[in-house]
Amino acid sequence: MIMVTYPPAARGSGFVAPRAIGRMGAAVIEARAAERQEPAPQRPAQPPAQLHVLPPAQPRRAVVRLWLPATLIFLILSPFAFLLAPLLYCVPRYGARPFATVLGVGRVLLSLGGTDVDVETPDALVRIRLF
Repeated sequence: MIMVTYPPAARGSGFVAPRAIGRMGAAVIEARAAERQEPAPQRPAQPPAQLHVLPPAQPRRAVVRLWLPATLIFLILSPFAFLLAPLLYCVPRYGARPFATVLGVGRVLLSLGGTDVDVETPDALVRIRLF
């Protein structure tokens, strides 16, 4: 008798033998029945194959994923902000402190870390993550 065993790792994993190996047992039974001149047991009839019609494919959406490091952007742009801060003196608003304004904008930029922006439209999916 032919015995098909699975390796121990595959026994409890839900592994299923391929169809050819599964039908080997029925072939052995038929061969032995032919040797003994007995009629082979009949297999149950299988239902006819069904044709599944798939719906038309949806057009694929464009997916944009962008990860922006807020700290790195702050470090790159801060020298330019401090160089351009004296130009804020030209603003006709009295009492404006240009360097305090630059630092305030930097604090806002650094506080945006962990922000996720998701925009979904029928044509595109845009995800921006600030970290």
